[in-house]
Amino acid sequence: MADHLPEVYTDFRKRFTDVARRQDALAAAVDAAGPLDERTARLVKLGIAIGSQAEGAVRSNVRKALAAGASVEEVEQVVLLGMTTRGFPATVAAWQWMHEVVGERE
Repeated sequence: MADHLPEVYTDFRKRFTDVARRQDALAAAVDAAGPLDERTARLVKLGIAIGSQAEGAVRSNVRKALAAGASVEEVEQVVLLGMTTRGFPATVAAWQWMHEVVGERE
C-alpha cells in the first residue's frame, strides 16, 4: 500500500517525524476506541472522505477497505450512498477515484 503514498505526504512525515509518530498513535487509539471492526470502520471513513471530496482519502480508504475484507460491491454502495447527501457530481467523482483504485488491483 505504501507505493501509493504521495511524495508530499512522505516528505511531510520525514520532516516532522515526531508529529507523524504521534498522529499514527492517535489514529490507532481512535480506531481501537469502539466496537466497529476494521472493515466497517474503513467503510465509514470512506463515506467521510467522499463527503469531504478528499480524493486522496477516498483512494486510500478504498484500498484499506478492500484490504480489510470489504467487497468491491460494498465499496460501490458506500460511494452511491453519497449521492443523496453529497450530490451527483461529488458521487461521480468519488466513483471515478474508486474505480481507478479497483482497476489498479486487477
